[in-house]
Amino acid sequence: MLLTPWNFPVNLPAKKIAGALAAGCTAILKPAENTPASAQLLVECFVDAGVPAGVLSLVYGDPGPVSEHLIASPVTRKVSFTGSTAVGKHLGALAASHMKRFTPELGGHAPVIVSRHADLERAVAMCAATKFRNAGQVCVSPTRFLIDRSIYDRFVAEFAERTGKLKVGDPGADESVDMGPLAHDRRIAAMEQVIADVGGNRGEVVTGGSAIEGSGFFFQPTVIANPAPDSRFMTEEPFGPIAGVVPYEQIEDAVQIANSLRYGLAAYAFSGDLDEAHYLGRALRAGMVGINQLIVSSPETPFGGVGDSGFGSEGGEEGYLAFTDTKLVMMAKAGG
Repeated sequence: MLLTPWNFPVNLPAKKIAGALAAGCTAILKPAENTPASAQLLVECFVDAGVPAGVLSLVYGDPGPVSEHLIASPVTRKVSFTGSTAVGKHLGALAASHMKRFTPELGGHAPVIVSRHADLERAVAMCAATKFRNAGQVCVSPTRFLIDRSIYDRFVAEFAERTGKLKVGDPGADESVDMGPLAHDRRIAAMEQVIADVGGNRGEVVTGGSAIEGSGFFFQPTVIANPAPDSRFMTEEPFGPIAGVVPYEQIEDAVQIANSLRYGLAAYAFSGDLDEAHYLGRALRAGMVGINQLIVSSPETPFGGVGDSGFGSEGGEEGYLAFTDTKLVMMAKAGG
């Protein structure tokens, strides 16, 4: 059983289908209810390619009752889910109650450590370009930017300047657009709640910070300087176009802040010091770590997290093995 969200309505089902079919499993795909057409076209491609009837099925409907029915069904032996941590925990409990294998890829709140040894100009350019991809509605989106105190002011200024120049609009109608809309009005309300928690000594909105008037669910690309440690932004996954920038004194302080949440999907770091880079790769608590880059996903590599970001992997050999059982057969010669 494959359960996928709305933010990547073709890519995420494709990853799950690939692992299941490669391992020789049949699969039932339940896509997000607000992006059904993409999944249907994808399944039709498999059918047109000659996949036999019954090997790949597609089901729509209310996610709660559908999931509960299929997880309990004896035809289901494995559940693969991508979505929120809260829903993942609920589905995991359902799967456990029926002794079904469960692979969850859940939320994230990715830290980005920028060391004083980093190529600052390159780091700023990459962070501004990547943070607002898909309007920040990406589970591995860089979100908490932890910057060495000696370069903090410069990073905030340059990052905010680049962010403020991003063009927001409908990319389907205008190819020059840098960032598109949020998925629905509930995401706008969530962004406004994050911003409402900022102010005074709880952080400063340097650029952006409000919804864009007019039709559609557009929100300004936003940078918050020094959000409070207990703020909504620093403790909850924003899943939108909001970045927070926090100064640190020592590299160990940055690691402590990065690892302070229960999320552990992706983490990033920029450093020109090789020893420091290796230290950060070891110390950051995440299923995937990018050093001097913000890419942690490719078809041949495992994709997954730890803690409240889930367990297990998709992609690579690990994603294939997730749809198999380990079986030992020990055989001796007949008669001796």
